[in-house]
Amino acid sequence: MCGIAGLQITNPGLRPRLGELLVPMLGLLAGRGPDSTGVAIYRDEAPPGATRTKYSLRAPRDGYDWDGLARALDEAGGTGPPEVRRRGRDAVLVTGLAPERFRDLLAGIDAQVGMFGFGAAIEVYKDTGPAPEVCARYGVDRMAGYQGIGHTRMATESAVTTEHSHPFAVAPDLALVHNGSFSNYAGIRRDLTDAGVRFDTDNDSEVAARYIARELAAGADLAEAVRRMMKAFDGFYTLLVATRDSLAVVRDSFACKPMVIARTADYVAVGSEYVALADLPGIEKAEVFEPAPEELYTWPA
Repeated sequence: MCGIAGLQITNPGLRPRLGELLVPMLGLLAGRGPDSTGVAIYRDEAPPGATRTKYSLRAPRDGYDWDGLARALDEAGGTGPPEVRRRGRDAVLVTGLAPERFRDLLAGIDAQVGMFGFGAAIEVYKDTGPAPEVCARYGVDRMAGYQGIGHTRMATESAVTTEHSHPFAVAPDLALVHNGSFSNYAGIRRDLTDAGVRFDTDNDSEVAARYIARELAAGADLAEAVRRMMKAFDGFYTLLVATRDSLAVVRDSFACKPMVIARTADYVAVGSEYVALADLPGIEKAEVFEPAPEELYTWPA
């Protein structure tokens, strides 16, 4: 019984309030998942043609020397010193290093540092604990952006750790949150592993994220990648998936995991319960509906 919340803002005037609006949505869903909380925040900052990537990193301990890590990456990578943006005990590093190169260098410098997401727009913050505490820890309510998805987790398939919490952001600017469980994920995981896909956890939701990432890498758009996942996976689920330029929602054929969508001229909002949407500005004029079983809903960012 996890909680899902998402907000895609189309009115530029509301984008400075993304975190301010998203955090209460997650707080109202905290009872659905007190074990851990996570968010993926999307904000485009890079100028046209820029090749810099944001890496959302997890500190292995309090008081971690992020400046020292940045210097070591600069010396090893030769692309200039990364910009360090601290959030709580964690940080986002912004650098010109390509993902595979960054991952290899990071493993060689300090393999204990975790990476929870990367891309041109995405920033990922997640931790154990209920939504109000985790969001306050990382200052999510002060974050601006055009899109955000979040999750409050009640663990059923794997351990209660920060690594097992959602979102799973396993490809550039891709993030997935999931309410439910997959019955056949172990076999799909074996097939993906045999094909060279690397996993960080034993969470069934990560398998879905890795599957979608593989389909995107093969040339599918988000809608087609999710449709292929629906054909391959069995179980009960509601999924919210985001990329840099789109948002998608889908429920399984039984639709036993709840979801409500609200759409206005200013935003698209989704939540596991209507209470998460009830205080959004202009909600009284919104088109509000429940997504139909097995129907894929997508919105361009």
